[in-house]
Amino acid sequence: MNIRIDTHTHSVASGHAFSTIDDLARGARASGLDGFVLTDHGPGMPGSTHPYHFGNLRIVPELIEGVRFLSGVEANIMDTAGGVDLAPYLLSRLDFVLAGFHDICFDPGSRSANTDAMIAALSNPLVDAISHPGNPSFPIDNQAVVRAAAAFGKALEINNSSFRIRKGSERSCAELASLCAREGASVVCGSDAHYWRDVGNLSKAVAVIEAAGIPEEQVLNASVDRFLSFCERRKRERAEAAGPSPF
Repeated sequence: MNIRIDTHTHSVASGHAFSTIDDLARGARASGLDGFVLTDHGPGMPGSTHPYHFGNLRIVPELIEGVRFLSGVEANIMDTAGGVDLAPYLLSRLDFVLAGFHDICFDPGSRSANTDAMIAALSNPLVDAISHPGNPSFPIDNQAVVRAAAAFGKALEINNSSFRIRKGSERSCAELASLCAREGASVVCGSDAHYWRDVGNLSKAVAVIEAAGIPEEQVLNASVDRFLSFCERRKRERAEAAGPSPF
């Protein structure tokens, strides 16, 4: 399977990443990608950037180093009601909105509590996909989450960095991938690059997707057109949910 757009990358604006947007674009080009999404951490993450960063992403050109740039965020799930740490009017402007658990923003709870919070985030009309749902630090009911993702028309990520930094992710990610294949839930495949050389580093995630038998048409970023169509639909839905901008 050939992934065309890396849907999860971080720049220096995340506070603990080490590359500029131009660096990330060069990494995408070197990996043979057609594009990448900049998904810096939301402002609830200590050391991350001000909300103005996300509002001003509209000045970044669509093509950098010959690859497509898409604006995004890895928002933090902040509560059990599915709330995230960026205002609706800013979320409505972005191309792609990931949301995920980070223990500095949301204390890991019971399997039931984590599941309820993740499903609430999936039901949030301002969220497009869940980042690293296979994180074993936040155990969930995988089947319930996959069914919710399919029902809400959202995506679940198979995160390549998880296999290196989130110990024990192999089993949970494999189970999630198998359930996605069975339930027809959409999947995205992201590097979670915090340094430009990792952009497009997706081999382990792709191997999990292929072993689970997920058909290519369910992997949104295995096709530029498929991913852009998803982003366009979700951006319209987010704009409708956010309502008029206060500015």
